[in-house]
Amino acid sequence: MCGIAGILSDRSSWSTTDPQAIVRMTDAMRHRGPDGEGFWSDREAGITLGHRRLAIIDLSNAGHQPMLSSSGRYVITFNGEIYNFRTLRQELSSFGYRFRGDSDTEVLLAAVERWGLESALKRSIGMFALGLWDRKNRTLHLARDRMGKKPLYVAKTPIGIAFASELKAIRACARTDGALSQPAIAALLAQGRIPDGECIWSNVFKIPPGGLLSIRLGGPAGTLDFESLRSDVRTWWSLADLAQNARMNPLAERDSELVEKLDDLLRIAVRERMVADVPIGAFLSGGIDSSTVVALMQAQSAQPIRTFTIAFDEQVYDESSCAATVARHLGTDHTEVRLTSADALDVIPSLPSIWDEPFADESQIPTLLVSQVAKRQVTVALSGDGGDECFAGYSRHRVVARLAPVLHYNIVLRRMAAKILVQFADSSYAKLSDSAALPHSALRMLQNDRARRLGGLLASIDDDALCAELSRLSAFKLTLGSEPVAQKQWPKLDDPLSTLLLRDMADYLPSDILVKLDRASMAASLEARCPILDHRVIDFAWRLPAHVKIRNGRGKWILRQVLAGYVPRRLFERPKQGFDVPIGTWLKGPLRTWASDLLSESRLRHQGLLDAVLVQSCWREHLAGKRDHSRVLWALLMLQAWLDSVRAPAATESPEPMLEGI
Repeated sequence: MCGIAGILSDRSSWSTTDPQAIVRMTDAMRHRGPDGEGFWSDREAGITLGHRRLAIIDLSNAGHQPMLSSSGRYVITFNGEIYNFRTLRQELSSFGYRFRGDSDTEVLLAAVERWGLESALKRSIGMFALGLWDRKNRTLHLARDRMGKKPLYVAKTPIGIAFASELKAIRACARTDGALSQPAIAALLAQGRIPDGECIWSNVFKIPPGGLLSIRLGGPAGTLDFESLRSDVRTWWSLADLAQNARMNPLAERDSELVEKLDDLLRIAVRERMVADVPIGAFLSGGIDSSTVVALMQAQSAQPIRTFTIAFDEQVYDESSCAATVARHLGTDHTEVRLTSADALDVIPSLPSIWDEPFADESQIPTLLVSQVAKRQVTVALSGDGGDECFAGYSRHRVVARLAPVLHYNIVLRRMAAKILVQFADSSYAKLSDSAALPHSALRMLQNDRARRLGGLLASIDDDALCAELSRLSAFKLTLGSEPVAQKQWPKLDDPLSTLLLRDMADYLPSDILVKLDRASMAASLEARCPILDHRVIDFAWRLPAHVKIRNGRGKWILRQVLAGYVPRRLFERPKQGFDVPIGTWLKGPLRTWASDLLSESRLRHQGLLDAVLVQSCWREHLAGKRDHSRVLWALLMLQAWLDSVRAPAATESPEPMLEGI
């Protein structure tokens, strides 16, 4: 795994291009590649490439980047892994290719020379982001893997176009003004994340998953038109197309045959991701997904696999005993680390710089900590991420499956039912909670929130509205600026569950789950691999009938059957916990002073980005136990902490705040 960077200057800027800019970019990403750095440039062509290396395959200098192809036509800076590189190498050798080393990067370059870039990418199984310079055609190609596991940013700078694995490298490239994206901020407070198609800075965008952008110096002046670049991005692989085709060609085998096929596919995906010239381990939460990955690793390893998990002092959030039990059964070399509120306080100041953009999935904290602990023993860790999106593991998936018949009812009737639910929540639950064993405030808060959410679902007019209701953090509009940008229109599939799964896999997965995993692991110089997100497994999952994903009100039915072949059911059949963090409790206790300062009314009014009155109301309700606003409050706090980290001036100075340093 590595950090990549590059600068493409238009001809008018060639003479003023700072040769040290690329060095500053790679220095900013030293954590992504502590094992070495490299540079390549052609000043006449206006191109400079940089690379930070985390050596995983072929630790020798033969894996040094940027790397030239054997013919000298192509130069690449590559971040990621091609898991089937040995198979591709053997095929290319049959055509007469001779290799200097054993790296997957060299194999990918040879594949590009033999078959062309798009065909080479389609033949590759892996995770990656790359910059490829075609010296013959003077064209820069930027590409990203199918699911968006590895990041790739593109920015306009005074000297041309810059690209990098992280925003901090972009900011190190050249000092220029960058306006905050108001729609991105609105999306953060609505969903807890910035969509993959957006960026917190208005002059930066991300190459989308499965995306490919080719930039050629055109015209007699050799100028670069940044504004047209977004629209020039094309797809070399489409999740939407795969989902549509798969739903039209469902698998019809018996349950036992489907379970066997999934077992075989996952075994192959895990085995391919165990190839490394450095120590390898796995994250183990004790849940279905990570336990399956670890079970398949241990089944194919002669030595105990190293596993790592997080423990919490708060019992309701702690799954460490489950992880330890699974580890003992499988015979892994298990490490457990405890996360306390004091640990959270210690790590919070580093979150803005690690994630670069405001990011509000509170499980970022344990993910970062477990990555740091794992790095002490291994350089590669396998993860169970992707199981929920592939096999319907979230509670919202079960809710949609249950509500599907009701959603066909007349919208007027559903809205009437929704109104009754909300009214009932505001009145009857308060009386009910007076005589309950649970504390009055806790029960009322729980019941009111559930009833309001169900009311919102019943009132949804279509699948898009339903998905938005299921993913929102709060019903409040907390920004003073614009609304979130409209989400990309994904095709409507054959049932509401599949439609929701597509949106989760195309939006939530790359903008939340994979961002969390990449930034946390790479901050620790650790490579994280996700075998469940192998595109062959994804294709199989999309062809499965709904009843083998959700059965008897439980998600991931088929994945449970696979795991049962390795681990007794009593060790994993329990309610889904997830990687949850007691952030609501911490905000009322050890994090209260920190949060109160960031959410002070004077600070909010000075910035001019947020509705200070509404934010303060949410904060007081949460502290009083009237409503659980922990998730939206965490989004607000991550925004505020990030703004502090970039020293934002008051937004009242300009309709779109201008920040220094980008």
